[in-house]
Amino acid sequence: MSALDGGVRPTPLAPMEIRSAFKRRGLLFVLSSPSGAGKSTIARMLLAEDDGIAMSVSATTRPPRPGEVDGEDYHFVSDERFTELVASGAFLEWATVFGNRYGTLKSEVTKTIEGGRDVLLDIDWQGTQQLKQVDPDIVRAFILPPSMEELERRLRHRGTDGEEVIQKRMDRAANEISHWAEYDYVLINNNAEKCRELVHNILKAERLKATRRVFLHDFVRGLIG
Repeated sequence: MSALDGGVRPTPLAPMEIRSAFKRRGLLFVLSSPSGAGKSTIARMLLAEDDGIAMSVSATTRPPRPGEVDGEDYHFVSDERFTELVASGAFLEWATVFGNRYGTLKSEVTKTIEGGRDVLLDIDWQGTQQLKQVDPDIVRAFILPPSMEELERRLRHRGTDGEEVIQKRMDRAANEISHWAEYDYVLINNNAEKCRELVHNILKAERLKATRRVFLHDFVRGLIG
């Protein structure tokens, strides 16, 4: 009832109540791309820019690359241990890529969400399809290279793979790119900083969706009576 109707205006919410009214559900934000398109670089830039989102640390059977830290970059596990984790239902999704298995641990996602932060997932289209079945509310962004020639140039410039692996990555890239239409957002990475800004804009807009701001119903009820 409003003051114009002769009623009494509701007591204004205290600042703390106003802040709590705009709490929201954490979201799962997926970044996918073929190897070399810049996904990992953009993910690192996003994490440095926004402390409201954290990377989910995946488990993998592949050996660590120089400079990678167990528990920070990946949880490096044996094939036997990975099989045990699959059997115990520890993964939200998992897939085999170039002979190595990668999986998103439920415990990692739960820990981040319960800490009040969004979760960034660096996974491929296979994992994204599985995750969509588990949680339909995920946000999916796919990053394309400006050209296949540029993609190959970036792979070679990284200096982490031999010729055989580079060719396998290029052969796989076309298949990965063919799944672009399964994503909510598709970006072309001509410039890493500009692409990071677009990814960040997507994240900020998704956070503002009314369906994720779970206390809005109570806030509006208190606002208008």
